[in-house]
Amino acid sequence: MYLKFIFLNNKLHILFLCSWYPSKVLPTNGDFIQRHAEAVSLKHTVSILHIVSDTAIAKTKIDVKEANNVQTFIGYVKHTKNPVLKSIRFFKVYTEIIKKIAPFDIIHLNVLFPFGLFALHQKFFRNIPYIITEHWTGYNQFSINQIPFFEKSLSKIITKNAFSICPVSEQLSLNMQNTGLKGNYTPIGNVVDTELFKPGSVKENTFTIIHISSLNNLQKNISGMLKAAKKLEEHIGKFTWKFIGGNEAQYQNLLSDLAFTSANIEFTPHLTQSELVTHIQTAHVCVSFSNYETFGITMTEAIASGTFVVASNTGILTEFPQEDYFKIIPINDEAALVDAIINRQNQLKKLNTKKMHYFIDTKFSKEVISKQFSKMYHQALKL
Repeated sequence: MYLKFIFLNNKLHILFLCSWYPSKVLPTNGDFIQRHAEAVSLKHTVSILHIVSDTAIAKTKIDVKEANNVQTFIGYVKHTKNPVLKSIRFFKVYTEIIKKIAPFDIIHLNVLFPFGLFALHQKFFRNIPYIITEHWTGYNQFSINQIPFFEKSLSKIITKNAFSICPVSEQLSLNMQNTGLKGNYTPIGNVVDTELFKPGSVKENTFTIIHISSLNNLQKNISGMLKAAKKLEEHIGKFTWKFIGGNEAQYQNLLSDLAFTSANIEFTPHLTQSELVTHIQTAHVCVSFSNYETFGITMTEAIASGTFVVASNTGILTEFPQEDYFKIIPINDEAALVDAIINRQNQLKKLNTKKMHYFIDTKFSKEVISKQFSKMYHQALKL
């Protein structure tokens, strides 16, 4: 028993092998993976390996830095449209970066394709085990048939050789298995910074709705929310709906057609988490009207912040027991979205924000997620 306690508290070196990760080219790409890495660093040493094409450089460059207790190695590769040449360049940079990283105990692969090929290389040639965290929406029913045969075939080999596959939700786990990706599945959610996202003391004076995303219409159904906002205007008149995280240019024609009069529709570019938190705390309702989600991090951040959530039947809220602080509606049902918001506006009953925060804190805090991954690492290494 004593030996087991010692092993479970060993500090390991974890290599986060990341198909997605924030970089100079894509500053917000895979920021949820960065939060996983920072959570794991509470208990272990973490190194990041990520490679990205860069149209602004003439030759390969490797940036090395340390931030928030995580050592990051990012390779910037000269852009090419030739897939064979791109693969050669990526593999060359991968081998260069591996030589710079101190010996590691286990690989934590993030998004299985294409960097899962590097994980296979490490397992076959150095006998280093790996686990997989998956976030990709491409396994949902809308796009599953669009995955190329070659990619799907290689993905099956990658998952088969992983010690464990840890999708961020049960639904994503089922979608992956329905794609034919066999393996040992143990869902582990995204990290919510519950020290930052916590209930505020006041709400906006004007009834305020918030939506946070990249504003990709195919997935997030921004046009559906704007149409619902016009119907909402007819019922309640003055309110504010904030769309945070993307560009409004693609919706200008629709906004002109809808011709809002009393409703205030605001678009704000991407904000950092520290900038975002006040907007969530002071809103009356957070809306997710997606056609598909693997998790939906802003929904959990809103609940942790004491803000009511209305969400389409997608993402992590569908796996929660029903509570009075969120409402799930059918996908693409604008009438149901309007009704849910009106009901909330009419009631505005005081929520048990401490209970809301506690629920998220005990499921998705840095400490909880770090502990879950730590257990997985030790199992993979038979410690």
